Amino acid sequence: METFINKLSSNIDKQLLIIELEEINQIDKAQKSIACIRVALCKLKSFVLSYTFKTEKEEIQFFKKIKPEIFSKLIFFVNIFNIESRRPMGSAEIQKNYLRNELEKLTFFFSNHLEFYQYYRMRSTFLDDKFFIRGKEDIHLYHDSLMFYVDPDFSSSHDFIVAQILANDKLEVYLNRELEALSMRASNFGWNPIENAVNIPFLWTDNKTALVELIYALYVSGSINNGSCGIKELTALFEQIFNIRLTDTYHTFVEIKGRSTPTRYMDHLKISLLRKMKEDI
Repeated sequence: METFINKLSSNIDKQLLIIELEEINQIDKAQKSIACIRVALCKLKSFVLSYTFKTEKEEIQFFKKIKPEIFSKLIFFVNIFNIESRRPMGSAEIQKNYLRNELEKLTFFFSNHLEFYQYYRMRSTFLDDKFFIRGKEDIHLYHDSLMFYVDPDFSSSHDFIVAQILANDKLEVYLNRELEALSMRASNFGWNPIENAVNIPFLWTDNKTALVELIYALYVSGSINNGSCGIKELTALFEQIFNIRLTDTYHTFVEIKGRSTPTRYMDHLKISLLRKMKEDI
């Protein structure tokens, strides 16, 4: 089982990273991520239905850790899709109120599941044979998930709630980052390129990998501040200018170096510029 799970998890992470780098729009990103994870969950279910757990400990490990970690990704992106598709287009303050309301929903969830939340966070195990073994559910133990009734062969009584907890952890980070980004744009740190230039937002419409390639090219060339500007500062600058979130730029740079054509975007810029020069002759 370990080999199958490791391979499945690795493939999911790779596909989600590709989507993260190539998609700018959060709604499109969420939709593609949801489709990717659903396929993986179908494979996981088929495997479990044909697999016999060797011990209760192995089954508990699966329903307490393995399945929730994968399922939480699906819950997270479904929430992102719902939040972003309903997000108001008004002022920063209107959007902040909307995001704060979403944060309050997370607080309500934790309060509503406080007893199990404490059990899980304290890494307790004395009820694991009730919570994470199929067919041994105790109806008197508190829970509100009906997943194990609908699909008892692929669900325990509390694996879905664990997945929700993990998804909410990531969602809380996402919402707080979005609130921070709105605050940064509102304060502008004394500089607002949009107001000082034109009254329209600047959006990066190429993929994120191309932007990371550009940032690193400017960094290593020393073209900004005589090379005294660090990669983190440059990344933050471009995030602000183009209203975009770049995650783990170093990992992206490593992937760029490993491509058959490492300077793909730089080559594209050169070709485009030369074509324009020829047209103007």
